[in-house]
Amino acid sequence: MSSPLNPEHVELAVLLFPHITKTVEDWLAKYPPRQLPDGAKVTRFAPSPTGFVHIGSIMTSMVSRRVAHQSGGVFILRIEDTDKKREQDGSVEAIVRNMINFGLAPDEGFVQVEPDLERGAYAPYTQSERGEIYETFAKYLVERGLAYPCFATEEELDRNRKLQEAQRVKPGYYGNWAKWRTASLDDVKAKLAAGEKAVIRIRAPYPSEARVRFTDAVKGDLDLPANDQDMVLLKSGNRLPTYHFAHVVDDTLMRVNLVTRGDEWLPSAPLHVQIFEYLNQPIPTYAHLAPIAKQDGASKRKLSKRKDPEANVAYYYELGYPVQAVTEYLLNLANSDFYDWRKANPMTPNTEFEVRLDKMQVSSGLFDPVKLNDISKDVVATYTAEQVYDYVLAWAEQYEPTLADLLKADPAFALRVFNVERTGDQPRKDIVNWSDVHRACGFFFDSLYDAAITGGGYPFPATIARADVVAILEHMTGFDMAQTKDDFIAGMRAYAETNGFARDMKTFKKDPASFKGHFGDVMMVVRVALSGKTNTPDLYEIIHAIGREALLARLNRATSWAQENLA
Repeated sequence: MSSPLNPEHVELAVLLFPHITKTVEDWLAKYPPRQLPDGAKVTRFAPSPTGFVHIGSIMTSMVSRRVAHQSGGVFILRIEDTDKKREQDGSVEAIVRNMINFGLAPDEGFVQVEPDLERGAYAPYTQSERGEIYETFAKYLVERGLAYPCFATEEELDRNRKLQEAQRVKPGYYGNWAKWRTASLDDVKAKLAAGEKAVIRIRAPYPSEARVRFTDAVKGDLDLPANDQDMVLLKSGNRLPTYHFAHVVDDTLMRVNLVTRGDEWLPSAPLHVQIFEYLNQPIPTYAHLAPIAKQDGASKRKLSKRKDPEANVAYYYELGYPVQAVTEYLLNLANSDFYDWRKANPMTPNTEFEVRLDKMQVSSGLFDPVKLNDISKDVVATYTAEQVYDYVLAWAEQYEPTLADLLKADPAFALRVFNVERTGDQPRKDIVNWSDVHRACGFFFDSLYDAAITGGGYPFPATIARADVVAILEHMTGFDMAQTKDDFIAGMRAYAETNGFARDMKTFKKDPASFKGHFGDVMMVVRVALSGKTNTPDLYEIIHAIGREALLARLNRATSWAQENLA
């Protein structure tokens, strides 16, 4: 049986919250326990609408959603909009849109951009609309002497900080430094009568040698000092909660039992545990995720919103990384065994991979653009020509309209281009992302080929004489479109031997002085003529993609250039 309430505390609660008539029990009844399978996890992603979406937020929400769904649970998107000064228009829509783009649509909360943003029985999912709820819980704490009003001004708090610094004691509002902690009811009444507004602070034990011990789902068993600071729970002006209080109240009522969040919140965990205990509510399991880091000189640091463009999700859209590639890169950061799983299951959707919190890195994983590019190449290599066309066109219409116009002008030709070296056992891996298509495939399109040649000419092998370059190109004008690839290679090898080139590199290396070059040099002349590049997909497939008319036109142009420019 609970002990009777202190009448003075009850009177104080009524003074502070005269309009609050509901009780904590009322709200708990309105939002009852969920009917879910044993072991089901209820998780949430609770961003603040204060700017662009961070790639770390996508990773955190991905982990939260996967773990929830793997267990037959629920994933919630809740908006923590209590910091009205930093809130930016359109941020909520951007958060929702990005989550949907990454296949992270929530089960409850903000499930779509428009219309009727919210869905779920535990609404509202916006903190600024839950004011009555927070005040009810704050009133509960005041009634029990576990929280109190504080009228300290910014000047008083600043004076405290300077004195604490001079005395070399721990900074903060606590113990004897907390003037309003022991204020009389009459003092509070006088302030309220004068029209002043108070913050509501938790009354933390002080001094305290207590420890908070819990098992973090990522970091394991933790032993931290208990909170002894009288932290603010409700702000004075708009009566909105701080993150600390809102998190506890919302996760209690939404029946969240697994809190996944960045480990920058780990120092606040003792305060949060304390609030749960003061409210006599179950404490969820915490999973503090290490942030994505970046190498900065000899050290590494957290990926910064202000310093690092790759922190912004828009960076990946602009460069045209497939969402699947970014997702798989993040999965690899989350669980390092994802790489081996992907190798063993090359065509299985990554949603079949089980994310394990106990396999996540305790320390920050480094953002590695090389690894991201390798993963992206592998992902693009699995797409059909039709998929590549659709993805590239959607990207180009927003970021490279000229390329989009080329693709739409002749879709059949574009599909031939994207199908080059895409159907064999070893599909091409020369496309990193959609912004890379211009580099990797631009030469297939006559207008882009012409522009590249006009600007840079042809990088023919310097060791091949002009007469031989011209002869090789003239020989190629007789290319038979009906011949097989094997016949084409055999014919070019025979041409090379007949005209003073070694049939292969091994033969050439035995006696280089006896040859003009080798078979690879002959093919390089053709490659450069048709593409203006020294590194391309298979020549035979290039020819069949561009067609005979373009083949002859490019051979003639390259021949004229060689006659005019080569020594």
